[in-house]
Amino acid sequence: MTALKHKQPDGSMTAQSPLDRMATMLGAEMTATNALILDRMQSHIPLVSQLAAYLIAAGGKRIRPLLTLAACNACDPSANARGLAAAVEFIHTATLLHDDVVDESAQRRGQASANIIFGNKASVLVGDFLFARAFELMVESNDIRILDILARASRVISEGEVLQMSLTGNIDITLDQYAAIIEAKTAALFAAACHAGALAAKADDATAEGWRLYGHHLGMAFQIVDDLIDYAPDGIAMGKDAGDDFREGKMTLPVILALQKADDTQRTFWARTMQRHDQTPADLITAREIIASHGTIAQGRATAQNHIEAARAAIAALPVTPTAKVLDELLDFVVARDH
Repeated sequence: MTALKHKQPDGSMTAQSPLDRMATMLGAEMTATNALILDRMQSHIPLVSQLAAYLIAAGGKRIRPLLTLAACNACDPSANARGLAAAVEFIHTATLLHDDVVDESAQRRGQASANIIFGNKASVLVGDFLFARAFELMVESNDIRILDILARASRVISEGEVLQMSLTGNIDITLDQYAAIIEAKTAALFAAACHAGALAAKADDATAEGWRLYGHHLGMAFQIVDDLIDYAPDGIAMGKDAGDDFREGKMTLPVILALQKADDTQRTFWARTMQRHDQTPADLITAREIIASHGTIAQGRATAQNHIEAARAAIAALPVTPTAKVLDELLDFVVARDH
């Protein structure tokens, strides 16, 4: 798993983070989950295995399966959620394969995207294969509630992609529409991962709902901060191809907030670059300057912080275990990624 770097108040960087500590605490479970992922991505059709391995072996943070294991462990350290964690990772990987085709992306996880190497058709079909593998693993849980949770999340993610596609370049997008997009695209799987993990540990309804809410709000904050990073001067250093959202015309929170305060000249700029997709190399710098002039990064961070506090409140009454404590610490780390 790729280590995330955490910026300290003095500006220094350290490889230690709550996510790293959680991965260490659950090392045996995560190792077993990774082995299961590698086993279940195999197919008698060589291209399927080759393409799946290309993206999965590229690493990634494995946050979603780690959350599944962590929620399960926080409820019952003796419980097993490996199959569900693998299913969650397959769902996530399938959506990435489909996203890169839709967005015509050229890079993913620091290398050429699968659609560039293998073509759009193969990427879509292998994405479908991974969805099917995920459902096989869900069925093996023998819990219809978990199957329902992860099936619903898969459907909601697809709806979120369509909604985002339909609103790309629309400078009249509302904050509610933006929230609906990130809730579907990101928060839905975070919530399902935590909810399924808790149910795998036979948690009662109130406890499982607490973990679902934790995952939901963590996912909302995670995506908001990710969108802020795209317009941050050190976006590349934070592990993201800075400017991708701008170049693709995605209407994310910093742009929406800037539009609310835009004068006529700025609104004309956003219409040209985002709506008509008429961009020059210098336009990203201008976009960042406009966003900075309105203080929308700080405003967006405050929105993310509200979700962090809601996530913390969701698990405040639940039993305090070593894993639960690190999951609480993870909340502050997520917001700290952008500054």
